Amino acid sequence: MRAIGSIEHPYLKITVFKSDERLSVKFENEGYEIGFKLGMDERLNTLDAVQRWVDQTLTEDLLQHLQVLHRSRLAASSRAFPEANVGPEFEEII
Repeated sequence: MRAIGSIEHPYLKITVFKSDERLSVKFENEGYEIGFKLGMDERLNTLDAVQRWVDQTLTEDLLQHLQVLHRSRLAASSRAFPEANVGPEFEEII
C-alpha cells in the first residue's frame, strides 16, 4: 500500500492510499483514526474522485464519530481503572 495523496482539512489529516487496484482513505486526528476501504468502485478509482467524495458532510460526520470514540475510550479506562478516578490521597496531618 502506498500513499497517493492527501486532502486538506483544518482538523483532520486525510490520506488516500492505493493497494493493487483498490483505494482507501484514512481520516486521523491526534488520537484516533477512521478508515474506508473503497473497494473496486469505478467511480472512486482516482485521487480526484476521492477528493470529490470527501465532502463537508462526510468530514463533519466523521468528526462526530471521532468524539464518540474518545468518549468510549475514556469510559473504558474509567471502568478498567476506577482507582484512577479518585482524587489524590493526602497524608493525614494531626
